[in-house]
Parts: sequence; C-alpha cells; structure tokens
Amino acid sequence: MAQLTPDETLLGLIAARPQHGYDLLDSFRDPNQLGKVWTLSTSQLYAVLKRLEQQGLTQVREVVTTDAPARTEHTLTDAGRDRLAAWLDEEHPSASVRRVRVEFLSRLYVARLLNLSTIELIQRQKRVCRERRHHLMIERGETQPGVSFLVVDLEIAQLDAILQWIDRCEIVPKEEGDP
Repeated sequence: MAQLTPDETLLGLIAARPQHGYDLLDSFRDPNQLGKVWTLSTSQLYAVLKRLEQQGLTQVREVVTTDAPARTEHTLTDAGRDRLAAWLDEEHPSASVRRVRVEFLSRLYVARLLNLSTIELIQRQKRVCRERRHHLMIERGETQPGVSFLVVDLEIAQLDAILQWIDRCEIVPKEEGDP
C-alpha cells in the first residue's frame, strides 16, 4: 500500500485558491479544518510543496507587497488539476481504518471546499468498506478460534463502526464556514 501523504489534500487546498505556505499550514493546524485529520510540521509541509512543484503539479510565483516581505504563492498546473481530479474520483479507495480516517476525510473536506458533490465519493467509500467486510466475514468463518480469529473479528467491528459513521456523513449538512 502506498505511503499516506498530504499531497492531494494540498492540491485541493491550492485548487480552492492560490496560497502561501503559511496559509496552507494554518489549514493543517486549525481543528475546524484539517487539524484533527493530519499532523504536519512546517518542514514537512514545505518538503511536500517542493515535491509537488518538482513533479510539475504546482507552480510558484513571488508576490510582492509594500507592507511585508515577498511571499511564494502556490497555484495548480493542469497536471495538478488532473491528479486532484483522479484522487477525488478514485474508484477503489482503501477500506483500512487509518486510510478512511485520513484519506476519506481529506477527500470529503476538499470536495466540500471546492463545492463539489460528495455523494459519489461517499458511496464509493461505503462500497469498498462493505466489500472488505464481506470478505472478512467469509475469512472469519474459515478461521480457527484464537488470535487470528480475534484480529479478523476486530476488523469487522471497525468496519461496522465506519459504515455507520459513513451513513452519518451523508446526512450531516455543511456548517456555515465549513468547506
């Protein structure tokens, strides 16, 4: 499984509006934005921004103001928009608890920020979680009592909780000021 990175989440934030690094960092620190989803240091953020630029997904320009030092503003390239769209429309997102907690919530946040419909995104996540649960139910039926059985049983219980929570994602309205 690929490493969990904030790359696409950053692309989504930049897609909403060109931003400086500190503006982006604020989004990852604010508990009403992504602060409860990601833990990202300043150096990590700037390393990711540099990587996105080197990959041709973003471009930077210096913005000069009269009352502050010049700042680097990040914008998306066409390749960055394509990668963001592919991430938002991923047909088979992961059903792992960690990926749902970070990746799915990030997708949901970005989609709301960009005023995109979240229906398909939620339905795809629900589908892969149901499929994973179905396979685990079969596996549990074939597993002997012991630690292996308990591991499978725990994952089923986690997916049950996630599926109930995803149902609530469909009905929780966007709050004023929320993306």
